[in-house]
Amino acid sequence: MNKRSCLILMVLMVVISAYGQNERKVIRDGVRAYEEGEYAKAEVQFRKAENINQESFEADFNTGAALYGQEKYEETVKQYESLLAQADDAEKAAQIWHNIGNSLLEAQQYEPSIEAYKNSLRKNPADEDTRYNLAYAKQKLREQQQQQQDQDQDKDQDQDQDQDQDQNQDKNQDQQEQEQEQDKSEDQQEQEQEQDKNEDQQDQQPAPREISKEDAERMLNAIQQQEKDVKEKVDKKKAAAAKVKTEKDW
Repeated sequence: MNKRSCLILMVLMVVISAYGQNERKVIRDGVRAYEEGEYAKAEVQFRKAENINQESFEADFNTGAALYGQEKYEETVKQYESLLAQADDAEKAAQIWHNIGNSLLEAQQYEPSIEAYKNSLRKNPADEDTRYNLAYAKQKLREQQQQQQDQDQDKDQDQDQDQDQDQNQDKNQDQQEQEQEQDKSEDQQEQEQEQDKNEDQQDQQPAPREISKEDAERMLNAIQQQEKDVKEKVDKKKAAAAKVKTEKDW
């Protein structure tokens, strides 16, 4: 794509249409530097021409060409936009809009570049370079939109994956909590069963029987009678022993 053809063409035309011998020499030096790819040097020469003739459309236009060569696209657009009011015929206006379109295209601002090329074709519908650049800018815009769409799609997929991971983590966490709760419930059930078992065993043990007052008296009388019987037996044994002893002594 010959995007810079109009820029170079305009610079060459300046040499023919320059005002004044001194201005013409300075512009010629700028054109020579531009053709040799020394764009910064060309800018210096064109700005010198601007100082010589502040109304020089050609010097201002070629300064924009030198800025474009240095890839200073934002400055280039501003330089050319400032010249639109000075364009006294459709051809110059078409060239300005063409070069604005080129600068925007290089800056990957495809939609504004498309509008600039359209403005150029409105001034000069027969310019095939502008028409070609317009088609190229439209193609780059479609590619940019497709790339952006792919990036958005990839971003959505990444978000979906992150969401799935978060859901899986939440699911695993919920499962762990359920298992822990289940284990806790089982332990509690075992403890309750063990407690119930102990309570049942305690319930099965016979409760101590309460003694009535009559039974207590009978038991006491029985004990007293038993003691009395024992004492009588002891006394009888003592009496028998004493009697035997007496008989021997006698």
